[in-house]
Amino acid sequence: MSAAHQKPIEQSEAGDVPTPAIAVASVIVALALVAIGNGLMFAYIPVRLGAEGLPPTWAGSILTGLSAGGMAGCLLTGRIVRRVGHARAFMVFSALIVLSNALVGAGAYPVLWIVARALYGFAISGVFIVAQSWLNDVVANSIRGRVMAIFYVSYIVGLGVGSYMLSFVDIATPEAPLVGIVFTALSILPVGLTRLRPPPPPESASVALGQAWRISPVGMAGMLAVGGLSMMVAGFAPIHATASGYSQQEVATLMFAMPLGTLLFQIPLGWASDRTDRRNVLIVAALLVVLAGIVASRMDGSALAVMIAIYVVWSGSSESIYSLSSAHANDRASKDDLVTLSSTMLFAWSLSGFLVPGLGTILTAVYGTQSFMYVAIAIGAAFCLFVAWRVLTTKAVAAATVTGYSPMTAQAPLPVELAFSTDEDSDGR
Repeated sequence: MSAAHQKPIEQSEAGDVPTPAIAVASVIVALALVAIGNGLMFAYIPVRLGAEGLPPTWAGSILTGLSAGGMAGCLLTGRIVRRVGHARAFMVFSALIVLSNALVGAGAYPVLWIVARALYGFAISGVFIVAQSWLNDVVANSIRGRVMAIFYVSYIVGLGVGSYMLSFVDIATPEAPLVGIVFTALSILPVGLTRLRPPPPPESASVALGQAWRISPVGMAGMLAVGGLSMMVAGFAPIHATASGYSQQEVATLMFAMPLGTLLFQIPLGWASDRTDRRNVLIVAALLVVLAGIVASRMDGSALAVMIAIYVVWSGSSESIYSLSSAHANDRASKDDLVTLSSTMLFAWSLSGFLVPGLGTILTAVYGTQSFMYVAIAIGAAFCLFVAWRVLTTKAVAAATVTGYSPMTAQAPLPVELAFSTDEDSDGR
């Protein structure tokens, strides 16, 4: 590369020239393409297993495997990026997603699918952490909130589009995994061609549960709650719908609507949380989770339009707890605490996302697929009571320290400086 071509990048690194919008868009577009394949596979797996006559516990076990892989990704991504950099790490993780989908396409072998989805969970966590840390590094503070909002909204829309694509594939063939592979391969192109400057090697960050709890008990409790809630509502909904006899088209439509519910709820709840004690809004969101879960259990098996309306509220309120808890925790943290806080909250979210689906799978085997509803109701109620207790016993954050709210999704890890890398990595060993 000539010196003339290097200069704009050098100036950008120094902060003299703003990062080109098209370069930032390359990362956002890449994740939106990944989301389409993700949405399709989330809807495809339970429907295909149901068509094969396999019990729903297999789908739950596959979901637990995905969560376990995601937890490993949260722990190991920092090491990988430190060795090879952001762009190469993104491509490595994308290749693992392709491999995962190829294994699913080999046939309906549940044990193989557990391995494949665990690999996928590992890779998708890595992709998200790389993308978010990359954007956080190159985007100025003045527009960071807007850029990250676009990032999350694009991913949420991609999930819905991917889920709806199930309507157009033949589940008796490997067509869905192949489509997932195509979108993952396409996602590599914007990153491979981008001129977005690479961030510096990530600094080490640690998990400090005690410190994070002292900073924000509600924020930590929110991450523990929403990790399980997201897997229960978004993960078990297609499993239950398939087991209940809904058609492939109906499951696809339900899965398409649920991510859009996230957008409908996050905007008004986020607006309200910027103007009052966020904990009050978290109580409202938790109450909505409980009420929607109760209605879902009572109206189970109703017409598709009714179930869509219920699940839109349920999914939207559940997902809102994620971004509200993150914003509340950041309000209470000093600048020096942000990396450790985000890393620890990421760990709490991942841990809950791993343990709760396992419980849901066990209960499914004993009581049937509807049991996921009661797990979600119990989590929402417990979190609501805890936040109400905190409101009654502690003061709200001072208005001057409140940070801006950004919509997020619990289907993606929190934005965090690449966590869990160690000092051992810093010398390249």
